[in-house]
Amino acid sequence: MRTDPVDGGGHDLRHHGDAEVRDDGSALVDLAVNVRTDTPPAWLRERIAASLSGLAAYPDGRAAREAVAARHGLPVERVLLTAGAAEAFVLLARALKVRRPVVVHPQFTEPEAALRDAGHMVDRVLLRESDGFRLDPAAVPEDADLVVIGNPTNPTSVLHPSAAVAGLARPGRTLVVDEAFMDAVPGEREALAGRTDVPGLVVLRSLTKTWGLAGLRIGYVLAAPRTVAELERAQPLWPVSTPALVAAEACTGPRALAEAAGAARRVAADRAYLVAGLREFTVRGVRVAEPAEGPFVLVRLPHAATVRGRLRALGYAVRRGDTFPGLDEEWLRLAVRGRETTDGFLSALGRALTSP
Repeated sequence: MRTDPVDGGGHDLRHHGDAEVRDDGSALVDLAVNVRTDTPPAWLRERIAASLSGLAAYPDGRAAREAVAARHGLPVERVLLTAGAAEAFVLLARALKVRRPVVVHPQFTEPEAALRDAGHMVDRVLLRESDGFRLDPAAVPEDADLVVIGNPTNPTSVLHPSAAVAGLARPGRTLVVDEAFMDAVPGEREALAGRTDVPGLVVLRSLTKTWGLAGLRIGYVLAAPRTVAELERAQPLWPVSTPALVAAEACTGPRALAEAAGAARRVAADRAYLVAGLREFTVRGVRVAEPAEGPFVLVRLPHAATVRGRLRALGYAVRRGDTFPGLDEEWLRLAVRGRETTDGFLSALGRALTSP
């Protein structure tokens, strides 16, 4: 693990998995985007469709905000609804007065991109493969007044202990924990959402991954009321659309939480099946970053860029890893899918690894 002051480091921080399945990739089997397949479910589509009759009125987020607050046992003053978690990163970068922001990598690159766009010099703490990409809180500089970390982390699929993450908190420091994939973890163990005893804690959640709502843009921030107010002042008026507000209310209710819990258990089983299949290729140089706890896995293999191209020719899109700080061109990220899709992918991977 090391701390690096950087100015971008040559990484394409704006590259995301959806780039793999646009244009000529639209017909490929998608293992590049971490959105749950077969979503949104019919009942959620119906709720969203019903909201279209109210589009003449300006959005009213009170019911959705109350639903999110109730879901986490918090007062509404601690909740801010956003146009996806990505908007929250922009708000944090623009609204908070920070001197030394630090981003823990490898992780989702939008937090650093937003900070840099807002004129901040960003330091990186790079987690190492040799340490299992696990966090050592002592590696974060003491004078960092903004720290960003994902949990579980995209793309490593590491689930950091909540005590270790909370150990990053300091007086005068804002600790941002991206929990966009936490609802894909059975029991949401190690979650900090709902905690009010960690100073400076800001938790970000997304409803786009588990519910297949990436095109709708809905997420939220959980933080102290003063922080929520600061971020809200940086938002435009009516930042979240009526259909997205309806989705937020629907996805935080008891029925949705039970369905999400079942989906998390299925993801865990499907991930174990994928990892077991990948281990069969160990003799060909394939290594899985383990233990994986998210709805995706990170793998290292020789000539990954070439293999990725061969997989595309065989009908499968996977996420390149070299755009993540701390990784290089030997890494790929694979979304967890059902067993039939995984069997097809593993067969294609075997062919891709042996092609001349």
